[in-house]
Amino acid sequence: MKILKYVLLAFAGVGVLFGAVAAYVAATFDPNTYKPQVIQLVKEKKQRTLKLDGDIKLKFWPSIGADLGKLALSEFKSEAEFAAVESARVSLKLMPLLSKKVVVDEIEISGVRATVIKYKDGRMNIDDLLTKDDDKKKEQVEFDIDHVKIEKATLAYRDEAQRASYALSNLNLTTGRIAPNVPGKIDLSVTVQGDKPKVNLAVSLKTKLQFDLENQVFALDNMGLEAKGQAADLSNLNLKASGAVEAKLKAGELRTNALALAMTAVSGKDNLDVKFDAPKLLITKDKASGDKVTVAVKITNAQGATVANIVLPGIEGTAQAFKAAGMTLDLDMKQGAQAVKARVTSPLSGNFQTQQISLPQLAVNITASGPNLPGSSISGNLAGSASVNGAKQQAQANLAGKVADSTIKAQLGVNGFPPPGLTFDIDIDQLDVDKYAPSTGGKPAAGSGGGDKPIDVSGLRNLNASGKIHIGTLKTSNIKASNVRLEIKAAGGQVNVNPWSANLYGGSMTGAATVSAAQATPSFAFRQNLTGVMIGPLLKDLANKDSIEGKGSVSVDVRAAGGSVNALKRALNGNAAVNLRDGAIKGIDIAGTIRDAKAKLGTLKGQQTQQADASKKTEFSELSGTFAIASGVARNNDLTLKSPLLRVGGEGDIDIGNDTINYLVKAAVVGTLTGQDGRPVNELKGVTVPVRATGPLTAPSFGLDFNALLTDTVKQKAEDMVKGKLEDAIFGKKPAAPATPGATPTPAPSAPSGRDAAKDVLKGIFGR
Repeated sequence: MKILKYVLLAFAGVGVLFGAVAAYVAATFDPNTYKPQVIQLVKEKKQRTLKLDGDIKLKFWPSIGADLGKLALSEFKSEAEFAAVESARVSLKLMPLLSKKVVVDEIEISGVRATVIKYKDGRMNIDDLLTKDDDKKKEQVEFDIDHVKIEKATLAYRDEAQRASYALSNLNLTTGRIAPNVPGKIDLSVTVQGDKPKVNLAVSLKTKLQFDLENQVFALDNMGLEAKGQAADLSNLNLKASGAVEAKLKAGELRTNALALAMTAVSGKDNLDVKFDAPKLLITKDKASGDKVTVAVKITNAQGATVANIVLPGIEGTAQAFKAAGMTLDLDMKQGAQAVKARVTSPLSGNFQTQQISLPQLAVNITASGPNLPGSSISGNLAGSASVNGAKQQAQANLAGKVADSTIKAQLGVNGFPPPGLTFDIDIDQLDVDKYAPSTGGKPAAGSGGGDKPIDVSGLRNLNASGKIHIGTLKTSNIKASNVRLEIKAAGGQVNVNPWSANLYGGSMTGAATVSAAQATPSFAFRQNLTGVMIGPLLKDLANKDSIEGKGSVSVDVRAAGGSVNALKRALNGNAAVNLRDGAIKGIDIAGTIRDAKAKLGTLKGQQTQQADASKKTEFSELSGTFAIASGVARNNDLTLKSPLLRVGGEGDIDIGNDTINYLVKAAVVGTLTGQDGRPVNELKGVTVPVRATGPLTAPSFGLDFNALLTDTVKQKAEDMVKGKLEDAIFGKKPAAPATPGATPTPAPSAPSGRDAAKDVLKGIFGR
């Protein structure tokens, strides 16, 4: 017992001695005297500048450690700041040092800020820090930390090649014990921000972490993850995830248990609700198994809702080759009175390692219902295959089948998700769009506001798509066309259709169109050329207007910016041209109007109008003209109409914005042929007769412009008669005809005065 007593006294003495020595060292040793050597060592080894602004404080009991105070580290070969710390404390457990083991006791850091940069050439500003120093043998460090505490940290990342930046701010981390194969708590909160895509999320994570660095095993248990804020085009995002995940990287194993995800968000005018459940999943090198996986997506807006449910009954196989008996997608969409239901089924196979999934026997059944559909319902069936390559972020599908009266073949693709880039190549044998378009009876739909209803193009701003569409026969807005081809590209808020082409009404059409939603006010550009087209049937089908006949060409090149149809019409700018042959203008008989001119000329003043008469028409061999369009008004001054009997010119305005016309047509009789109804018009040969069209475009009025007619007629008659009177006054009366034998000679009258000559002019004009 005395020996034990002496031993204990010896240990006590050693302890007292060690404590005394530690106290002496702490009292007499000043680590700050070594700051210059430390700074110089960092300069030599890393070509960076270390700043130690605060005092270094040491402690030796119950652990050995240091309070480093405020410090900063520069960029490589630069004085620019790379990282800084407001305060840092690190301590090592004392007893393990006696056995030459380094065990970290605690790490507490406050006010960390650092910026990591990836340059355009692929280098990073931390490459030199990641380079290992092999000139010295490193002491063995046992990774066993009692706790870690990080407060108010900010970590930034900038990718100069991608022009993207991200930041972790307000980072706070508290942990329990961190040691191999020992579960320790993790409590993390951080704000995540970025610009590509735009992200602003408040993230919190509470879980238990267990790891084995040597075997690369990591496990999260009782995980509770929550994120709130904005991500890409999702606002008011609220995401929650729970469950357990274990990854054995070296062994190539993944295990999940009770994994669940729930998310709500707003995308534009849509509210999203997503739920994901995977009760159990096991993936090893030799085996893959899992219970039923379900995904439920609900999208709601003011017009209706879309609900999608995906069920994967379970998987089996290996990580390189797994399969499921069947995948089912049920889709239910309702927008107002319209509804669409669809079911998609297929067996499923895939490879977890290459992230590939195949749907080899895809079957799609679709039914649409609504009051505007033929028989209030249509249905269709499509079949084909689909595949997904997660590693390359690609998906594609090939489908063929029949929907209503249309036979469809389609190749669809998605590249990069998110945001997705869509590709398509669609072939449709026939399509009658009018069967499925809402019927308004030629009037604006109720509550639409007519032409002043705002045009919503917001859905185009995030659209990224390109592809081709071919339609064998097409009917839309009552226009009939065949061999319709379109090439479409949408990106950056702009949709381009270029080129588009079709055969229609005995001729052909080519053109292009652009819709831009990149700015607050949408803009449109439209270019179209019609060649060899029968204009009469086209206008009758398009606008139910039987106003003109003829075959020829029409070109239009216009652009406008506006938030509604009426605003676009008022802002229209561009040009148009028409060239028709062997046709007729319906609603007016210019030749007949001219025949009535002489009888009315002497009694009517001003302008006399009459409504268009469908039974009348003016035939022509050629009709041409160009239009300059500015601020919604089409101006023409070169209209030319030719016929065997008439020559017609014209000028005037068509106010597209207000749907009105004010146009003057000047017709002249150039032939001696019989008029269109058989009566001669020789009496007015050479006289120009103006006909004015005024009023709404839908129901214009036509009539003689007698003011213009009187002006032109008086001018012509006056010129002719004054010329004759002046000849008589200057040169004298022409010799009389030889006298008839036996007749009394008539004395020659004197030359008339100027006033008398004027009277004679008027009498000659008006016939009295």
